[in-house]
Amino acid sequence: MKDSKDRVTDISTEVGFAGHVFRNPVTVASGTFGSGIEYSRFVNLNALGALTTKGVSAVPWEGNPTPRVTETPSGMLNAIGLQNPGIEVFIERDLSFLEDYDVPVIVNVCGHSIEEYEAVVERLADDDRVAMLEINVSCPNVSKGAIQFGTDPALLSEVTKRCRAKAKDKPVIMKLTPNVTSIADMARAAEAAGADGLSLINTITGMKIDIYKRRFAIANKTGGLSGPAIHPVAVRMVYEVTHAVDIPVIGMGGIASAEDAIEMMMAGATMIAVGMINFTRPDAVTDIIAGIGDFMKKTGVRDIKEIIGVL
Repeated sequence: MKDSKDRVTDISTEVGFAGHVFRNPVTVASGTFGSGIEYSRFVNLNALGALTTKGVSAVPWEGNPTPRVTETPSGMLNAIGLQNPGIEVFIERDLSFLEDYDVPVIVNVCGHSIEEYEAVVERLADDDRVAMLEINVSCPNVSKGAIQFGTDPALLSEVTKRCRAKAKDKPVIMKLTPNVTSIADMARAAEAAGADGLSLINTITGMKIDIYKRRFAIANKTGGLSGPAIHPVAVRMVYEVTHAVDIPVIGMGGIASAEDAIEMMMAGATMIAVGMINFTRPDAVTDIIAGIGDFMKKTGVRDIKEIIGVL
């Protein structure tokens, strides 16, 4: 249907991803939105295509020493270290809270070892409140596990296979790190090992020094860089990966507007995740969802699938 100005008014933003259909292609990046509890005061969680939780481990993790976050001219460095209360508190508190909302839940899973990943996946495999599992093999801010699995194709294959086996009918998304020579090679390894989808990119390792105090700005020395600075890198990597594999991709990295999201989808992402901007604009994610709809109406796009991978 078109209005008097010949703009499309009847549009579809539905996308299919790993056997699930989502009302729109927008989720949030793990670690930037909690599990929605705090953000529910500012955001209609039911408007999201999906809600991706903060990383969850088998046992509580304290995270890194403070200071853990610092601003940069074009982004943010963080070294939180995947602090979380563990799977049992997550199930009792976070999943119980999300029961009241009509939004599919993607749980981000972290671990120091493959066995720790398996324990969380196995605990959630039969939980109907969980739509998909995102396996975090890409966090640069923990001393062991995580990124170690994401930078070695053999280890990535092993953790993918074993999580896939424990997940039963839950789709498994492998979250890839940009801190590798060839992200396309890592994507192929995950696909060959049984991944149902991929998400990328996680943060890029960076450092900031306080020249007046003559010390590192964050206690971990290095941290993960997010925000506008990494967006062009993320778009390029999403393009490379979606041309290297046949499984769907969630694209993320510096998305702060509908234009950023659409650019990522045109590069090949089926869904996108909004990250750092959530810290400065808590309602940014719903603005991006509305902006995608406005773009479709103005440019005559009836179905959002028309723009996915158009390049």
